[in-house]
Amino acid sequence: MEGSAAIESDKRPRTERGRRTLRKLLDAAVEEFGEKGFHDGSISGITRRAGVALGSFYTYFDSKDAIFRAVVQDFSGRVRDEARGAQHDGLTPPETERNVLAAFLAFAREHKEIYRIIDEAEFVDPASYRAHYESAAQRIHARLQQGIAAGVYRPDLGESDAWAIMGINVFLGLRYAVWDDAQSLDEVADAANALVRRGIMRTPA
Repeated sequence: MEGSAAIESDKRPRTERGRRTLRKLLDAAVEEFGEKGFHDGSISGITRRAGVALGSFYTYFDSKDAIFRAVVQDFSGRVRDEARGAQHDGLTPPETERNVLAAFLAFAREHKEIYRIIDEAEFVDPASYRAHYESAAQRIHARLQQGIAAGVYRPDLGESDAWAIMGINVFLGLRYAVWDDAQSLDEVADAANALVRRGIMRTPA
């Protein structure tokens, strides 16, 4: 289960019922922190939303900080999984990048809380905040390297290019998934991909 990496090994669920309870707590924490923020959110609010006893919370987490950290890591894992699911055999590297962006935008539109929670992580749990973005940039960088190896992308692309692409993705999500959910995400992804292609393709397309 995503999020389990943030849970001490002796607290990880060993049964299907336990995994369902943990999932309820994580989803409830997303709602609680998404609506109230970390400081105003509470453990009692999380357990109430999850429909579980207070004691069940402490079966998996020692504190509000611990479940917040787990939520950030869970979100990171889910974003990673969305990106993986958008990659298919037969796609060109730029088509893959376009699909990954479209998948992220759709996920962010469905889970708008991700922006508030990740932003708060900068102050509540800086290590998780940094890991969230570093891991995303590393995945983009790996895809750029694959495109270079395939002879599609410019050979001088590096880590800073990956961070630049991630910045585009993050702010497009803020604009078109959180602030305004009326725009076609396919159109947004197509427009952004056309811009990125002009910058990273060996032969601009």
